[in-house]
Amino acid sequence: MPATVLDLRGTAGVYRRLLVAGFRRQWHYKLAMFAGLFTNCVFGFVRASVMVAAIGATGGFAGYDAGSIGAYVWISQGLLGAMQFMAAEIELAERVRTGDIAIDFLRPVDVQLGNLAADLGRALCTLIPRGIPSLLIGSLTFGLVLPTAPGPYLLGALSILLAAAISYLSLFALTMIGFWVVETRGFRSLYQTAGTFLAGLFVPVHIFPDWLRAIAESTPFPSMLQVPVDVLSGRATGWDAAALVGTQIFWLLVVGALGRVMLAAGRRKLEVQGG
Repeated sequence: MPATVLDLRGTAGVYRRLLVAGFRRQWHYKLAMFAGLFTNCVFGFVRASVMVAAIGATGGFAGYDAGSIGAYVWISQGLLGAMQFMAAEIELAERVRTGDIAIDFLRPVDVQLGNLAADLGRALCTLIPRGIPSLLIGSLTFGLVLPTAPGPYLLGALSILLAAAISYLSLFALTMIGFWVVETRGFRSLYQTAGTFLAGLFVPVHIFPDWLRAIAESTPFPSMLQVPVDVLSGRATGWDAAALVGTQIFWLLVVGALGRVMLAAGRRKLEVQGG
């Protein structure tokens, strides 16, 4: 067998093990994830009650009715744990701040892809105790309108995977600012505030005024939440759903390239002092 094939298999095996390690590591925090599920459900009931009341008062808006707005609320609540909007500062930020990332540069694993694999494992793990139960609770209490065919769920699974990758790679690029500034919490707070709003967490992007929707769609944030919700709920079907997934792939490449450029620039700037 050619050595190149063996190298590719070995490289793929390393990232697969990092993904599994990220999953197992997150699984140790079962109590925290169940606490997150409780919080998800509390806010889900509040959001769904307000949205359904608004639907009842207006007769529907932006193509939503009581069932579809409930699906939007509970799917978005279920995905929230997998995305990196509300999470604490990632470990990589501290390693950049202290200079410990210099050790990562010496390892035979790509810093960006290695951290992405581990975070995808974490994101997949959170869907089991937080995402799926949130959706079941919403279905039992609000009677959500969800697709009956398998297609939206299969494409929705791909969309969720892409959303988690875009979410982490965006945060990775943001973290790279730490090579040039000592404190990045201000940037992180701005990211959390603007990101959750433009992603469609508080209200669907579809009900934004045209100018605000144009701003939101010029950023990767809708691809982190609104797009997988639209695909999984069946709001977008057929070629429209495929086009949305294509948009996610575009943003995946953009934020991935941005993070790689910033990582390379930061590596050239990094100075490590001491013995």
